[in-house]
Amino acid sequence: MEITVNNQQRTVDTSTTLSALIDEMGLDDKRIAIEYNRDILSREQFSTITLQAGDTIEIVNFVGGG
Repeated sequence: MEITVNNQQRTVDTSTTLSALIDEMGLDDKRIAIEYNRDILSREQFSTITLQAGDTIEIVNFVGGG
């Protein structure tokens, strides 16, 4: 099925959770913020959401430095 991640189309399996997508993308869930269909999610919600066709996800990755 097709979803949109950071304005790019992506194909995922129908049973994919948001946590699985984060792992597949190689992201550290402690260093990101996610907007899922226009709602900001808490980290605890990542594993409870099963993606649906047409979902829109924006992922912001925090980078430290100085």
